[in-house]
Amino acid sequence: MSRAARLLDLLQAFRRHRRPATAAALAEKLGVSQRTLYRDIATLQAQGALIEGEAGTGYVLKEGHFLPPLSFSDDEIDALVLGLRWVTRNTDLALAQGAFEALAKIAAVLPADMRMALESERVFAATDRVVPEAVIDANILRDAIRRSRKLRLTYRGGEGSVSERIVWPLALAFFNDVCLVIAWCELRQDFRHFRADRIVTATPTSERIPKPRRALLQEWQKREGHGSE
Repeated sequence: MSRAARLLDLLQAFRRHRRPATAAALAEKLGVSQRTLYRDIATLQAQGALIEGEAGTGYVLKEGHFLPPLSFSDDEIDALVLGLRWVTRNTDLALAQGAFEALAKIAAVLPADMRMALESERVFAATDRVVPEAVIDANILRDAIRRSRKLRLTYRGGEGSVSERIVWPLALAFFNDVCLVIAWCELRQDFRHFRADRIVTATPTSERIPKPRRALLQEWQKREGHGSE
C-alpha cells in the first residue's frame, strides 16, 4: 500500500470513530506498527487535519473543513460530477454556487490524471423544464433548519387561499419540478409539505423547535407518503 493510500485509510478510520481510538487499535486496523501510525498522524496534522489526543489516551478527528489528498474511481468521479452539476441546475443560486465551489475544491486536490477525468465532460445533468421560482430567499429556510428555529410563513395553497402558519422546518426535498419544505405545522398539529414557490413570506423567529429535529425527521420518515399541501 502506498503512503498516500495509507494516510487516506487512516483518515477514513478516524471518521468512522466518534470517540477516541487508541493507537494500538488503529495500527492493527491498518496493518502498520504504532511507530508508523504516530508518524502518519503527525503528517495529517501538519496538513491541517484536526486530530486531537496523545499516546496512551487515544486520538479523535474533530469536525472541520480539512480535505485530504483524494483518490476516486472513475465511477466515483462521474457520480460526484453528475450530482454537483445537478445541484447547479436544479436548486437555488446559493446552493448552485456551493456546488460549483465544492467541485473546484475537489479538482484542486486531485492528482493530475483524476483532475482530467473530472473535467472531461463525460456526464451531464440536463434539464428541459422550467422549475417554479421561489418567491422567498431559500437561505432563510436553510438557516432556520440548521439553527432549529421556528418560521412564520405566509403560504398560498394550490387553490389560491392564503394562510399564516408557524412551522418547525425539518428539511428541504428537491424533486425534478419542485422544492418542498418538510415541516411540523402548529396550525394543523401534523407534518406538512410546503412548496417553496408558494411561500409568500418566511420570517425567522427566535423560538427554538421544542423537539430534536433529527427525532422529528425520523418520525416523518416513518410516515413518508403523507400528502402535501
